[in-house]
Amino acid sequence: MSDIKTIEGAFISGKGNYALVVGRWNSFVVEHLLQGALDTLKRHGVSEKNISIVRAPGAFEIPLVCKKVAQKGGVDAIIALGAVIRGGTPHFEYVAGECTKGIAQVSMEHGVPISFGVLTVDSIEQAVERSGTKAGNKGEEAAMSAIEMVDLIDQIG
Repeated sequence: MSDIKTIEGAFISGKGNYALVVGRWNSFVVEHLLQGALDTLKRHGVSEKNISIVRAPGAFEIPLVCKKVAQKGGVDAIIALGAVIRGGTPHFEYVAGECTKGIAQVSMEHGVPISFGVLTVDSIEQAVERSGTKAGNKGEEAAMSAIEMVDLIDQIG
């Protein structure tokens, strides 16, 4: 038997306050991510009174909104949800890259876990697949990550 101590987050606690920062752009996909995340939080015992939704115009704006939510305090985790779909211009790379980098920076700067539920896909079909059809729902996965991180950070102290 090993004496190695392992600390892992659990999915059954229902503890924590969660903010969902949701980009409105590509809402035909993002709303399915939001519903998946909300369903997951509720099914894992998180009360509706411990969930807030903050709407950002699009994925590019999500990091700043996450920063403001983290600065305000009162949340144990943020779930960032959005969709960036590749088009015929380099716009995709700029938006997806800055969104990703900004979310990571805010999480590290404020010590608040931010789960990444922003789709960065090549086509509308891929976006639909990842928002609740054959590739699952990335909003659900982001919520699961947030739940685990809240419990893990609580255990670490």
